[in-house]
Amino acid sequence: MQIILASNNADKLREVGEILAPLGIEVISQAQAGCRFEAVEDGATFAENARIKARAAVEATGRPCVADDSGLEVNAMDGGPGIYSSRFCGDRGYRETCREIMRIVDADPGGDRGARFRCAVACCFPGGDKIDCEGVVEGSIGHVYEGEHGFGYDPIFVPEGFERSMACLTDEEKNKISHRGRAFRSFAEKLSAYMENKGGETIC
Repeated sequence: MQIILASNNADKLREVGEILAPLGIEVISQAQAGCRFEAVEDGATFAENARIKARAAVEATGRPCVADDSGLEVNAMDGGPGIYSSRFCGDRGYRETCREIMRIVDADPGGDRGARFRCAVACCFPGGDKIDCEGVVEGSIGHVYEGEHGFGYDPIFVPEGFERSMACLTDEEKNKISHRGRAFRSFAEKLSAYMENKGGETIC
């Protein structure tokens, strides 16, 4: 069975492929499936945006599609940048955006440095069935920008239980706790149950 990942990100494709491989599922990219468009992510939540992308790919291909949407939520920013995590960066680049977030958190009157990475996963099937999952890793905004192994906001996010930023962790450490990994592992469990419930019926 194949599932289309509504993304062309090679790292994400590899990660999701490794998680779903034990189920006998091959994950292919949006481009490999012939989808040459980008869905408009105008949802109000990560879950809504993930569903928009998955539905758009299903409608274009008539095959099962899975998508995710994720970002950073900072308490001192009332949960922002949230669904605007990518757009919040704009043309400045993540390094300067990270430093801006640290400045905002440093100035918070309540001293709240709490934050989390959240990832929502949505899978849609041609017949209308769907699977929704979420993965969250709690943590805090660090006092320094550190680490070279991550990307995006990883250099300022310190996961709960660690003293180093996400960008300082090894790939193995990060994969164990990452919000995307948690979300897709949850999806794999739900998908396995869904396939078992179908009793061998073709779902693609």
